[in-house]
Amino acid sequence: MNEIVTSENPAEAGPAKIVYVLYLVSFILAITGIIGLIMAYIYKGDAPDWLKSHYRYQIRTFWIGLLYGLIVIISFVLGPLVFLTTLLSAIWVIVRCVKGLKHLGRREALPNPATWLV
Repeated sequence: MNEIVTSENPAEAGPAKIVYVLYLVSFILAITGIIGLIMAYIYKGDAPDWLKSHYRYQIRTFWIGLLYGLIVIISFVLGPLVFLTTLLSAIWVIVRCVKGLKHLGRREALPNPATWLV
C-alpha cells in the first residue's frame, strides 16, 4: 500500500512533474528527454524518500526507453516489425509517465520504481 505524504512544501513535487512532462514532449522534441534525465539525476539527491522513488522510476524510464528505441532502430532491418516495436515502445513510455503523474498527484511513492514493466 502506498503511503500518502503530506508536506509543508507542496512545490517540492514540481521538478518531478516537469520531468514526466519533458519525457512526454520528447516524442515531438527528443532533446527534452535528455533534459528530463539530467533533472531527475540532479533532484533525486535532495528529495524526500517518496519523491526519490519517482526520480528512480524516471531515470529507469529513460534508460530502458533508450534500449527499446535501439530495438526499434534494429527492427528497421526487419521491415514489418518496425511499426509494432515503435508503437509498443511509445505506449510503454506514455503509460509509465501517466502512472508516475498519477502517483505524484496523490503525493505517493511509486510501489516498485525498479520495475521494467509499467
